[in-house]
Amino acid sequence: MSLPIVFRRKAEDELDDAAEWYNQRRPGLGEVLRRRVQEALDRIAEMPAMHEVVREDVRRAPVDQFPYSIIYRVERNRVVVIAVFHTSRDPAGWMDRR
Repeated sequence: MSLPIVFRRKAEDELDDAAEWYNQRRPGLGEVLRRRVQEALDRIAEMPAMHEVVREDVRRAPVDQFPYSIIYRVERNRVVVIAVFHTSRDPAGWMDRR
């Protein structure tokens, strides 16, 4: 049984900004990023505990082909995405999010 995925607003904004940035560099590349994120989300929904715990109950899933990670928490009935974060950024940027 797969769990529903819920995005926090900040995470949604991060994904939108990243996709726009990639599209400005090469048209269509932002859509590739979105597909890779969706593929990772599909895996998370099916097996939410498969990725490493990086802080308390927060896990990190890599995004194929891009230097991004999906930062998420597994709740009873859903997965909450709290960040779509570039791997070279300071993780303190998402650590205070719930």
